[in-house]
Order: sequence, then C-alpha cells, then structure tokens
Amino acid sequence: MENGKGGLVPPLTYSIAFGSTEFHVLRPNKIASGQWLAYFLSQPSFRKLARANMTGTAGQMRVPTSWLKSVEINVPPRAEQTRIVAKLEELLSDLDAGVAELKAAQRKLAQYRQSLLKAAVEGALTADWRAQHPPTETGARLLERILIERRARWQAKQLAKFAEQSKPPPKDWQKKYPEPLPPDTSGLPALPEGWVWASVDQLSPDDLANGKSVPTAEAGAKVLRLTAVKNGRIDLGECKFGAWSEEAAKQFAVTTGDLLIVRGNGSLTLVGRAGLVGTVDDQVAYPDTMIRLRVLNDVVIPSWIGLVWDSHLVRTHLERRARTSAGIYKIAQPDIISAAVPVPGTLEQAQVHEVFAEQLEQLVTAQRALDVGLKQSTAQRQNLLRAAFAGQLVPQDPTDEPASALLARIRAERAAVGIAPRKLRGRRPKQTT
Repeated sequence: MENGKGGLVPPLTYSIAFGSTEFHVLRPNKIASGQWLAYFLSQPSFRKLARANMTGTAGQMRVPTSWLKSVEINVPPRAEQTRIVAKLEELLSDLDAGVAELKAAQRKLAQYRQSLLKAAVEGALTADWRAQHPPTETGARLLERILIERRARWQAKQLAKFAEQSKPPPKDWQKKYPEPLPPDTSGLPALPEGWVWASVDQLSPDDLANGKSVPTAEAGAKVLRLTAVKNGRIDLGECKFGAWSEEAAKQFAVTTGDLLIVRGNGSLTLVGRAGLVGTVDDQVAYPDTMIRLRVLNDVVIPSWIGLVWDSHLVRTHLERRARTSAGIYKIAQPDIISAAVPVPGTLEQAQVHEVFAEQLEQLVTAQRALDVGLKQSTAQRQNLLRAAFAGQLVPQDPTDEPASALLARIRAERAAVGIAPRKLRGRRPKQTT
C-alpha cells in the first residue's frame, strides 16, 4: 500500500520487484485472506486514518511502518471472511456496472453537446428557421458591410485620439488604416446562404489587448482571477484587490460583451478558452493572464462569438498554434486574430443562440442527474464496505471456528520460534438463540 491506498496483487507467473521506500507489502497469514484484507484497507475510513498518520515532508508523505504494525483489526472467522468477500464482489460488481453505464452516458452527453455545437455554428440547427426566414443579403454583402463598419470604427477611434491630444488629423491619416487579414478558408465547410467566413481580425474594430499583472493587495482596484472563466461566462465576483488605483485600472476595465480569453494553461484543452462578460455594475479589470476581444456589435452579437469560440473549429485552430514552455501552453494575439469564424445575419445569430440555449439546458439537467447518480454510487460503495466490516452484510454462523482460536494457535507457533505477535483481534461469531 502507498499513501493509504492499497491493492491486491493477482497470481503471478513471474517475479517482480517493488520499491521498498514507496510501498508496504502485507502478506496475510492463515487468519486473514488477502481479498478480505484488501477490501478492509480500501475503506474510506481506513484510508482517512492512514493519511492522518502519515509522516514526512510535503511531496514525500508516507504511511509509517510503525503505525501500520500497530493498527488493530477486528477479524471475523475465516469462513465468514469468505462469505463477506463473495457478497461484496457480487454487490460491487452490480454497482460497478451501474457506474460504467452512468459514465458512458456522460460521454454520450459530451459528444452530443459537441454535435449540437457543430450544428449551431454550421447552420444545421436553424435550417428550418432559415427556410421560413430567407436571408436578405448574400454572404459577400455581409462581409462587405463588416469591413466598412470596421474601417469606420477605426477612423472614429483615431479621430478621438487626435481630439484628446488637441491635434488636427495629419494629412492622409486614413491611409494608415491596417487592413485586416482574411481567413484561411481552405478545408473549411461550405456555409448556408447568407453566411460568410470572417477572421477575428476582420470582426474586431479594436486591437486585441492583454491585461495587466498587478500584485495582490488588501485594498485597491479589483482585478479578475483566472478562475473567473467558467463555462463560457465570466464570473465577475471571482476577483481580488490589486495594488493599483481605480484610475490606473480603468483602461483594463471590462465592459458588457467583452470576450476574455485565457492566454496560458497547463492543459492544452483549457488554453484559449474564453468567457463572455455579462452586465457590469462595478469596475473590475482583467489580468495579464487574459486577452480581451471586442467585436463589431452591429454585425456580430458577442454571444455568437462566445458560442463559436467553444466549437471544435476554433478549438482546433488554437490548440494547433499553442506553444508550450515549462509545461504551460500559451497562445498569442496572432493566434486569435487568424481564427476563422462563420457569421450569419444578426437575426439568425440570435435564433441559433436561443435554440442552442434551450437544448443545452436539457443537457445540463441530464448531466446533473448523472452527477447525482455517481455521488449516490460512491456513497453506496462506502455503505457496503461499512456494513461488511461491521458484521452486517452477511449472516454469521455460530459453527464457524472463531478467529480468536486460530489466532491463539498462530501466536503459540510464533512464540515457539520467537516472533512477536501481530495485533490482530479475532472476533467470535455472535451467538444466536
């Protein structure tokens, strides 16, 4: 056993070595069967007790041999042990089968969610709606409108800067407009009529912006924690105080509709995940562990980008470009702006989001039911083990040889050869009348 965990070694046809500093090897004698002892050691109560008695330093904690030798165990008759093991294996086998079915259902739900998301971002989810509401413009016209709006936003932003600096716009300043990069559509699926592929660069009127790293303080302007990104949303309550003023934090303050993207994570499946900012009541900034994305709200609903961001299409794009260093996967702004996004008209964007949200709620309800089932299965396993070692799982037989009698013989044998007895207490069967 290691760190309070135990396992029964199956019959071996070969020799195998073990790390003596990492494992304790228990070899049961005549009084206790290996299967019964393995189940006893797997009890949560015993494992909790073992962990409580561990010694060592952080990262090198071990169950000491001295403690393990001193543990007293109530041992039933050997015949009763056999009945306990047989009943446990019967009941736990049924329980394990049920758990396997619950986990299989969880996997199917996850697969269905991805299929639902794929149908949403490729137009299949609203095919019937679209048949009743034909698009009023082509995809090419939609893209043209996107680019016109993007340029207008950029120009307005530049004029605001000039006005703030009390300077007249320089000659030909409009020519400095950075044309956005078009998306690479090779290998992408065909889109329905009225839809168009656009890059994030084309959809974003503002430059992407990294957050700012500030030390934690007891007071100061609030800044989000990385844990604020939860299931595609930003939990604005998941924040801390930073060592900066409200004025210094103002340029990093989030607004409704911002998409905050995780810059780095130890898991490839989590890097680049994003959360959509909902209603903002108080100023809160975002940290350097996130990248802020703002889109053209007139042609792209922020919730649409949030939906697409979780799709296989964008996830594949980001995961292929993530770089790893010291075990941390990271993405940069160029990885984000080059992502291709399918864009329908705003009416269909809203319709897709509504239908997806309805079906997602059904999935969430089913997932909660599965979670409850798994928790109940864990509790049932603990109850079975508790009953087994309290003498309540199988009937006792007064004709069984008491373990105390067998233990007495073993002690006598050990005494004859000078071996100190183990602290095993033989339990007599309860007398029935």
